[in-house]
Amino acid sequence: MKINFAPLDVPLHRRLQTAALLLWVFSFLALAPICIFLYFFLLFTRFWLISVLYSVWLYFDYDTPARGGRRVPFLCGLKLWEYMRDYFPIKLVKTADLDPKHNYVLGFHPHGILVAGAFTNFCSYATGFRQMFPGLTSYMLMLPLWFRAPFFRDYIMCAGLIPSDKESASYPLHHKRGGSAVVIAVGGAPESLDAHPGSYNVLLAHKKGFIKMAMEQGAHLVPVYSFGENEVFDQVENPRGTWLRWTQERLQSIMGIALPLFHARGVFQYSFGLMPYRKPITTIVGRPIRVEKKEKPTAEELDALHQLYMDELSNLFEEHKANYGVDKDTHLNFV
Repeated sequence: MKINFAPLDVPLHRRLQTAALLLWVFSFLALAPICIFLYFFLLFTRFWLISVLYSVWLYFDYDTPARGGRRVPFLCGLKLWEYMRDYFPIKLVKTADLDPKHNYVLGFHPHGILVAGAFTNFCSYATGFRQMFPGLTSYMLMLPLWFRAPFFRDYIMCAGLIPSDKESASYPLHHKRGGSAVVIAVGGAPESLDAHPGSYNVLLAHKKGFIKMAMEQGAHLVPVYSFGENEVFDQVENPRGTWLRWTQERLQSIMGIALPLFHARGVFQYSFGLMPYRKPITTIVGRPIRVEKKEKPTAEELDALHQLYMDELSNLFEEHKANYGVDKDTHLNFV
């Protein structure tokens, strides 16, 4: 296979963009197991006290992720995330105001491979979420598994990430003064197995947990669609019913995380690797769906609101798809 190397005269700003993405991909794919290894490794060295002191800290700080986490605004505003934004580039588009007197549940679609659009828009300040929606604080959900990894849990909490279990996800929505926006990649890890370029499958047809949470908390629902999220990586073909897809789904059910076989480009060459392609991602924040608080919604009420949400998401996609190269005959497929 002929390797297409990057030219030597690549401008400095593009090299910095690539470096920022390399750090993010490394953090997403490798940092958690490295932190776990380091924690146990230090116990058998002369630096054992570091792990012991951290264990004490963890004992007293254990519930912090479930209590809204610990965002560090300075880190969210680093220039690093602007380089990451410009690598693709990533853009956030507002279609309606969100009154900060209310709380919101933002359903993010599709998950993609590494949810690059969701992280950049809602965990960093690089695309202007705070300016577009003044008075709102975003909290993005992540698998609870990652908050059990020593050191790594503190790292991801800095960006406003919180666990995706019901107790943790609903905590910011308890704020009666409003101003909380919980961001949920509704399709979760299983949806990443459908993240092929040109795919518009959305794992939503039977996903009602976030709808129920919004009703119980009286939080308004906001559909969000990210055009280009599925385009930044290639994935080995894995149609439903094949042995590969069966194996991936089986592993996902056991471990709680999906294992898509993805690839794109490298750092110094464009032929293979785990770095995403430089393709634009545009995240459209839709109009809010008003939700009345109901602590024990009936199945009929839940189904009705779920159908309304799917209709609004479909309308959002249809309204904007022509602007982002989607064929007029292509529609969302709810799985």
